[in-house]
Amino acid sequence: METLPAPRRAGVAPSNAIDALGPQAVAVTILGAYLRPRDGAITAGGLVRLLADLGFSEGSSRVAFTRLVTRKHIERRRAGSTALYTLGVRGRDLLAEGDRRIFSFGASRGADEPWTVLWHAVPSTRRAQRARLARRLRFLGFGPLQDGTWIAAHDRELEVTSLLDRLDVAEYASVLVGRPAASTDFRPVVERAWDLEGLSRRYEDFVAEFRPFLSERARRSISDRRAFIGRTRLVHLYRGFPMLDPEIEPPLAPEPAFREEAIGLFGYLYDSLAEPAQRYFDEVTGRSAARPRGG
Repeated sequence: METLPAPRRAGVAPSNAIDALGPQAVAVTILGAYLRPRDGAITAGGLVRLLADLGFSEGSSRVAFTRLVTRKHIERRRAGSTALYTLGVRGRDLLAEGDRRIFSFGASRGADEPWTVLWHAVPSTRRAQRARLARRLRFLGFGPLQDGTWIAAHDRELEVTSLLDRLDVAEYASVLVGRPAASTDFRPVVERAWDLEGLSRRYEDFVAEFRPFLSERARRSISDRRAFIGRTRLVHLYRGFPMLDPEIEPPLAPEPAFREEAIGLFGYLYDSLAEPAQRYFDEVTGRSAARPRGG
């Protein structure tokens, strides 16, 4: 009998709902955590079944799958009469970049590491580039001070200048690297750019959900399916923290409550749940490849 709680639905904090970003984002998590280590292939039906275990409808999951193909994150090939999908170059690059952020998160920053400020005036005629720039800046740990002004508590000069070039908006932006003046109170700036109270609540929700997995009895009795659900939620929810936590050390900002416990939980459970979760993924995707439904 399983002793771990099922994924919370009723009453779950909106900030911690796995479906907050939709099935496409969760599908990327699944592909990165289970398909890439096998360097294998998956059917559309296999991914739809796995997303169903996480609470998504077949219709929304198939739309998400189609978008991943359209954006060339996954690529189609045939094996006899079966359509199989493998990670494309863009998908591999996206996952590799995500891994760098996720698995370096929580490492001690140098005491003398400078901050980065970005100003931009990308015109409204380039709305797509503006939106992509905002998403990527958050991914790099930037927080918004006001429209067109972003700040990060790390030296992000190389990443930002590369990003501006890729988006072809470098002519509309300026970057400054420096340090907060010790003679001024910088905490109001930090509080304006990042929601530190909300961040602490997210950490608390994360710890409350995954702390029961530490029980040896629970881990021994957990089914492969439950391990897959738990580990996928673990990875998907944790991947949001590098975008929300500026990793600023006191006295410029207090350390968010439950941060260290959340980082420790992720590192331990990511490894300890890997084998049964991967086994369930392989079982479902292998069964789907043998009896594909709709792709």
